[in-house]
Amino acid sequence: MPDHKNGKWAQQILAQQRADGSWGQFHSMSKTNGYAMTTEQALTRLQRLGFSFQDDCIRRAVQYMERCLRGVDAIPDPREKLHDWDIFTSLMLAARIRLFTQECDAANAVAQQWASIVSAAFVEGSYNHERYLAAYRSTFGQAPPKKAGRLVDFVHFYPIALLTGCLEPAIESAMLRHILQHPGGLYYIYEKPLTQLPESFQSLQASRWLAAIELLARYPAAKEQLGFVREWLLENRCTDGSWDMGAAAKDGVHFPCADSWRRPETRRADCTCRIRRILDALEQRGE
Repeated sequence: MPDHKNGKWAQQILAQQRADGSWGQFHSMSKTNGYAMTTEQALTRLQRLGFSFQDDCIRRAVQYMERCLRGVDAIPDPREKLHDWDIFTSLMLAARIRLFTQECDAANAVAQQWASIVSAAFVEGSYNHERYLAAYRSTFGQAPPKKAGRLVDFVHFYPIALLTGCLEPAIESAMLRHILQHPGGLYYIYEKPLTQLPESFQSLQASRWLAAIELLARYPAAKEQLGFVREWLLENRCTDGSWDMGAAAKDGVHFPCADSWRRPETRRADCTCRIRRILDALEQRGE
């Protein structure tokens, strides 16, 4: 696989990392206090470029997030009013930490809280919203705020990023079925049902759809339920065995990884690397 850690995109991001390990605001997209990106944006991009917990920049960021999660430090974002900000903040921080390491006790404790809620919701084999609300209330001592769609409906990036390795196989399988069929897709990533294939392989829509698939592919039960993804990817392979999602897939997050897409072969190399990782993940799940 190509090494993009010394490329221009990585260097631009690393140059903006602050001494405390952050990149300014953590989550809010609209206001970044003069910084080019939020901590979440930087971490998403660095992970796409091949950085892991073994890299100093990521370890520093994880240490910062753990301090915030433990209450030693605090993210500088303004408190949002659409949900319980403290619960939402702990969810964001723990999910981001566990994307890089599952050795953080504070993040794992948050994961266990959400695992108990989701497990209660799927204990009968399918989703039960009343059980979900009751478990949420029991865990956090309150009902989810009525206007907090992100927390009332757990089908969004943070809980799904958080819960890998925390659920019993039957619960995990039922949860994945529910997510794949969810009419609103996966909040923060993709807004259509994931079982509905993108209209065009060479599109930004397809890249965003794949981002949701990549998140689900981290679960052991994914191999059984994502066979249709594998088939679609193989159907869209070029005659030389590579993949090309087209210039429209360039969004500054998932693509590009190479310094430039001026040459079509460089774009194909980025696309092929990403899709091979997805296929490898789907082959490994369930073994």
